[in-house]
Amino acid sequence: MKLPLSIRTRLIWGGFAVLLVFLAGAGWAVQQAYFESLRAQRFARLQTTVYLLMAGAELNSTGMLQMPTSLAEPRLSLPASGLYAQITNVNQGEVWQSASTLGLTPPFQHSQNTGQWQFTDQAYLGASYAVKWSVHERAAPLVFSVLEERSDFDLELQAFESTLLLWLGGSGVLLLLTQALLLRWGLLPLQQLEQEIGRIESGGQGRIEGRFPRELAGLAHNLNALIEQQQARQTRYKEALDDLAHSLKTPLAALRAALASPAELAAQVAQQVTRMNDIVTHQLGRAGASGAAAFAPHLALAPVLQRVCDTLAKVYVDKHLAFELDCPPTLSWRIDQGDAFELLGNVLDNAAKWAKHQVAVRIWTEPNGLHLRIADDGPGFADQQAGLTRRLRLDEQVPGHGIGLAVVRDLLASHHGTLTLSRSSWGGAQIDLLLPTHISY
Repeated sequence: MKLPLSIRTRLIWGGFAVLLVFLAGAGWAVQQAYFESLRAQRFARLQTTVYLLMAGAELNSTGMLQMPTSLAEPRLSLPASGLYAQITNVNQGEVWQSASTLGLTPPFQHSQNTGQWQFTDQAYLGASYAVKWSVHERAAPLVFSVLEERSDFDLELQAFESTLLLWLGGSGVLLLLTQALLLRWGLLPLQQLEQEIGRIESGGQGRIEGRFPRELAGLAHNLNALIEQQQARQTRYKEALDDLAHSLKTPLAALRAALASPAELAAQVAQQVTRMNDIVTHQLGRAGASGAAAFAPHLALAPVLQRVCDTLAKVYVDKHLAFELDCPPTLSWRIDQGDAFELLGNVLDNAAKWAKHQVAVRIWTEPNGLHLRIADDGPGFADQQAGLTRRLRLDEQVPGHGIGLAVVRDLLASHHGTLTLSRSSWGGAQIDLLLPTHISY
């Protein structure tokens, strides 16, 4: 399957397209502005020429036009100079043309509209100005027309367009090169991150160690959290399998020894099978713990707690247990659903097993994390004084309470949590669990 374009290629081509459109638009706008400016300049020159013609024009007593032999604009006296003039005396039907029109027929337009400036055709620029000339209290309409060949205008415009295209093209290439260098420099952290992930995959390093910009620092942190989470999970799997293999050696040896005493075989088998079942349950719970997961979705705890208590009420139906539940319905926590059921299930099963009639559960949150308190009215822990005065380390066993608290211990260890044993207000056992809010990887 063909891979999509890289980010760098997309940015370069996208920047090239935007730059091309911008330069084309800017070039067109500048060219149009120069065109209008040049045309206005040319028409201003033509207008000046018309004023010079007006200054030299005279009408005699009969209304006939009289022009001087030499004009202030020398180009009008030079044949085929490119600048041509014509004056039309409308009443007399008289037409005067400058010496520059000798042998030519420029396309003068006879218009009596006052003040008209225009392109006469594609080859000329023209200006026409109609006035009423007063002679002996009589008004004589005159039309002054000036034409200039457009070749000089077009050459000047083409020279400007060539220069503009050269500079805009050069600027565009320079900007593209600069953009490519900036993109290479800006995307370099992504390349470094890719290289570090490659070294992790090849076993060259265990985590992302480089320093990255603010936009990638969070990603690097999350990847490290994910990597360390996976490494911790693999370590738990390995340790659980090693411990399982080691722990099963003793029950198997006991069963092997019981084969020599057929009379005690049944009792030994029942005892060792129960022990092996506890060991397998413990190690499977330890290996299956998801642990503190930065990417786990928030889980509503009230439904989980209610399901666990409903199940235990059926298991211990003969004890008629009363469960007091205090958990806000909106309370949620970032924890794997399996871990939540395992944690609550084991600790509540332990409480229900030893309780006489009552089990109380309270779940709440504080700034330091999620708190769970489970209390019962049973006999309490064997070493109540120790349980009341100190916090148990997570690697300590809790004698007399089966495999449940050992599984809870390992689950809390995977979540960096703590467990505290004390006496409840009913005189039984009380277990306080804390899952911290902030976990640093």
